[in-house]
Amino acid sequence: MIYQRSSALFAEAKKYIPGGVNSPVRAFKAVGGDPIFVKKAKGAYLYDEDGNKLIDYIASWGPLILGHAYDPVINAVVEKAKNGTSFGMPTEIETELAKLAISMVPNMDKIRFVNSGTEACMSAVRLARGYTGKDKIIKFAGCYHGHSDSFLIQAGSGAVTFGSPNSPGVTQGTAKDTLLAEYNDLDGVKELVKANKGELAAIIIEPIAGNMGCIIPTDIFMNGLREICTQEGILLIFDEVMTGFRLAKGGAQEVLNIKADIVTYGKVIGGGLPVGAFASRTEIMDYLAPDGPVYQAGTLSGNPLAMSAGLAMLTELNNNPEVFKSLADKTEYLHKGIAEVLTQKGIAHQINKYGSMISVHFTNEPVVDFASSAKGNNETFKKYFHGMLAKGIYLPPSAFESYFLNDAISYEDLDATINAVKEIDL
Repeated sequence: MIYQRSSALFAEAKKYIPGGVNSPVRAFKAVGGDPIFVKKAKGAYLYDEDGNKLIDYIASWGPLILGHAYDPVINAVVEKAKNGTSFGMPTEIETELAKLAISMVPNMDKIRFVNSGTEACMSAVRLARGYTGKDKIIKFAGCYHGHSDSFLIQAGSGAVTFGSPNSPGVTQGTAKDTLLAEYNDLDGVKELVKANKGELAAIIIEPIAGNMGCIIPTDIFMNGLREICTQEGILLIFDEVMTGFRLAKGGAQEVLNIKADIVTYGKVIGGGLPVGAFASRTEIMDYLAPDGPVYQAGTLSGNPLAMSAGLAMLTELNNNPEVFKSLADKTEYLHKGIAEVLTQKGIAHQINKYGSMISVHFTNEPVVDFASSAKGNNETFKKYFHGMLAKGIYLPPSAFESYFLNDAISYEDLDATINAVKEIDL
């Protein structure tokens, strides 16, 4: 395929935008080469600035469950835009979307809309700290909760030491209140809780991780987290920015049968527009201003365009829950097809999947946490990524990202994808 115009656009972008992109993973640093610039998309397909058609397996990193430019969503946004794009004042549609979202998810009474998943997670942690009167949180290596200071933390020298910043600009003062644990390691969490007894406000986790590939929690691990939080008065925060309304109506809480104390949302709840949200029980949410002392605000929060897109998307999912099985079936088909080809080729691999999330890891070892994910053969992944791209398949340009299927992908598209794996040189 020819990518001359994309390369030229990237060179121009780098003159005015840091790294030429507005979010780092787009820059292809992990795989090499120049990023693809998209011109338009429809259904399962991207169309780039060079006129290439690509089968899309990122779906804007998750929200486009029903495919690109889904007519009910587009029509809702267009009609709403005719009446104005933003008012900085309440609108009826905010309540309509809130009511629908709360009806679809378990264990939540109230929801507040923000503008991104990062903002949702940042606000959820602030709310947890305000509600509990405690400062420290536990997060897990490999889980990404946005670029708020509290979350850009790497491990310290031992299991019970404080974390340290892994980005310039994050202060040691912020880092000391974030403790790092390993995903699927319940004993490690218990050790941290014991060493910091009475000081923890929250444990925040991607209940099914998507930022180190798709990583599935064990039942013992997730049930253990819930038990620890209940016993110690710690709030359990589920970051469902990826999984919320994608795995089921009730997201990870529903499929794992675990009740979180606070849940964050993004992506799907805005139908592809910039949006986020966090939800909890009434007694916790009432700690937010203007009812309570925890301040959180945003001029564009609940803006009518994002609300109209979210309402259209969630209405479709609520009325047609069979889409979740359809997506899971397609993901299973893709899993079996790719696994069979890689096995025939003698390529070491692990494939993780849950619902419509899936990731391919080039390693012999089971991938259960960040450390095991990092053992994948990155050179093989680069060949895989660029080989598939040359065949018209757009995969996440990082070995540490989950694929997200959309239901516009057909079985013919899946067969084309599996055949591409057969044809590429690994």
